Amino acid sequence: MASSILIIDDEEGIRLSLRGILEDEGYVVEEAPSAEEGLQKAEAHPPDMIFLDIWLPGMDGLEALDLLKLRFPDVPVVMISGHGSIETAVGALRRGAHDFIEKPLSLEKILLLVQHTLEMGELRRENRALRAAMDQGEDEIVGQSPAMTEFRQELMHVAPTDAWVLITGENGTGKELAARAVHRNSKRADAPLVAVNCAAIPDELIESELFGHEKGAFTGADSTRVGKFELAHKGTLFLDEIGDMSLRTQAKILRILQEQSFERVGGMQTLKVDVRVIAATNKNLEEAIARGEFRADLYYRLKVFPLRLPPLRERTEDIPLLLAAFAARMNRRGLTPPVFSAMAVEALKRWPWPGNVRELAHLVERLSILHPGAIIEPAGLPAEMRSGVASGKVPSPAPSSPKLSSSSPEEEKKDAGLEQFLDPDMDFKSAKAAFESWYLERKLEEAGGNITRLAELVGLERSYVHRKLKAGRCGEHKSR
Repeated sequence: MASSILIIDDEEGIRLSLRGILEDEGYVVEEAPSAEEGLQKAEAHPPDMIFLDIWLPGMDGLEALDLLKLRFPDVPVVMISGHGSIETAVGALRRGAHDFIEKPLSLEKILLLVQHTLEMGELRRENRALRAAMDQGEDEIVGQSPAMTEFRQELMHVAPTDAWVLITGENGTGKELAARAVHRNSKRADAPLVAVNCAAIPDELIESELFGHEKGAFTGADSTRVGKFELAHKGTLFLDEIGDMSLRTQAKILRILQEQSFERVGGMQTLKVDVRVIAATNKNLEEAIARGEFRADLYYRLKVFPLRLPPLRERTEDIPLLLAAFAARMNRRGLTPPVFSAMAVEALKRWPWPGNVRELAHLVERLSILHPGAIIEPAGLPAEMRSGVASGKVPSPAPSSPKLSSSSPEEEKKDAGLEQFLDPDMDFKSAKAAFESWYLERKLEEAGGNITRLAELVGLERSYVHRKLKAGRCGEHKSR
């Protein structure tokens, strides 16, 4: 939907000039020759931005500014004057004006001002929505496990500083929530937090998205655009999924991060910015560096203060707290959440959560829709969660078949492991642990003994696989 702009000026020529250039850019324009009429039009159709002349017949612009800021505190007002002075400009800004321009108007500068003002207004609205969500607990990092307690302590140490932060973690662990928490507890909390999903922007457009572009810089650049770096001035820039940037864009980012200055695409003017950078990724950047896919100098520039979010399978003791938080969220959204029995919670703790906290949140929402207010027993969970075996991660064991007497000792050892897994007399936890050990050992052979390759084969983190192998082998020795 096109943004709406109200022009309040007693000079018809000024109104017509502004209206013509703004409508050519696709804005919806209203105009009024007096403050009184302008206030009426603003009441009838609240605009996204207002141009207001200081010298008006009847009520003057400064009086109108006071009324407009009282009635529409979030609508930016730009003052216009043909008799400007420093004192007048300062007075208008102190009374809440967004900016101050003098006649004769530069139409090119007007367009830049409008675009920047509207984008800043949108960022403020987004930040208000985020703060409202925080007040309702939507933005809270939930967890009291040792891993999350340590994470929260590290976050609170770095947040008040201006140090750059690199957040790592699997998809769904809450990297964006962590970035918001850093910004919320920083000295820049009142300035914008500007988020960029580097994975969602086509490579050919990411420079324009980050640095902005001048009108005519490329096909489709019909107007000047302010980039995310410029919008984040004095605030925080959150670069999500930084590992998905091309090497070419990484080189440009590195220069800007070092110099805190850049040019818009197609522009010649150097712009200076003051931003704090928070980056996040679900990739192992050190491995990406080894493969030549990520710049080492950019990695070490971003990694001033690393924060690692643990996957949910490493902090399953937080699941009851997360369930309570998501139930409260459902209540706020008008849904009646179900209640999970103790046995259902234990079943959830056995699930490896490949989608992490996001997967758990979606489960609660789905069950709130299907079974509002019901008590969820293990039988009411999705089929794959009842057994605690990740669908698509661990294949069902093949039925045993008769073995030839010529089987090698190694084959007999593998088969014995499988038979142990299938032993109906074992309790579930022991059977699951035995199968995991048997399965990972078999896959490790397929991977040629390479644990990194094994992790890729089974779709789990290397550190998690290494711990499972070690635990399995220790358990095997203890059982002998």
